[in-house]
Amino acid sequence: MSSRPPRGDGLFPPDAYARDDESPDGGFYSFPRKVVHIDEGAIAALGRLYADVLPSGGHLLDLMSSWRSHLPDGLAAREVVGLGMSAEEMADNPQLTRAVVHDVNHDPVLPFGDGEFDGVTCAVSIQYVTHPVSLFRELRRVLKPGAPLVVSFSNRCFPTKAVAVWLDTTDQQHVMLVRSYFEAAGGWRDLKEEDRSPDGNGDPLYAVWARRS
Repeated sequence: MSSRPPRGDGLFPPDAYARDDESPDGGFYSFPRKVVHIDEGAIAALGRLYADVLPSGGHLLDLMSSWRSHLPDGLAAREVVGLGMSAEEMADNPQLTRAVVHDVNHDPVLPFGDGEFDGVTCAVSIQYVTHPVSLFRELRRVLKPGAPLVVSFSNRCFPTKAVAVWLDTTDQQHVMLVRSYFEAAGGWRDLKEEDRSPDGNGDPLYAVWARRS
């Protein structure tokens, strides 16, 4: 029995979370796509953000994980758990110590205990989430008090799987959208919006992050 809530969780009309490709996500991600979704400058900027925000030696969750997590070398996490759609991609991720295949759009309830993690990252994937508020409530549940959730994104995506509200809005509106997910979910503090785009003409990088209350 599915535990899926209505799309959009009531924050926006369900049509805002429609996608051009409504086929099951498991089929779409069954073929490994071992590509990075942001360029080297943005990857470096993301690593610096993680170094600033994530605790060293912590138990981390890489949400919607793939074959790269972009954690900085000096972070020295105790454990990094990847949760994603492709077992093959995650098996090729050198920073993961464990991988869990789970479709958060089919079931936003995460297969982890309360207060299990010292930090969560979600890199360039929030645009695919169809039940964002329910997912952010679950992320709050699995984090320890004071632990951060860092959501980062650029201007790239698989457009057929991105939700309509993402495709129909600008980069700055994406920041406001992700902020609204934190606010609607409740239980977060120290909410921050950051433009971490590197200098030059490369990919932009934006982040919205907060700590569990």
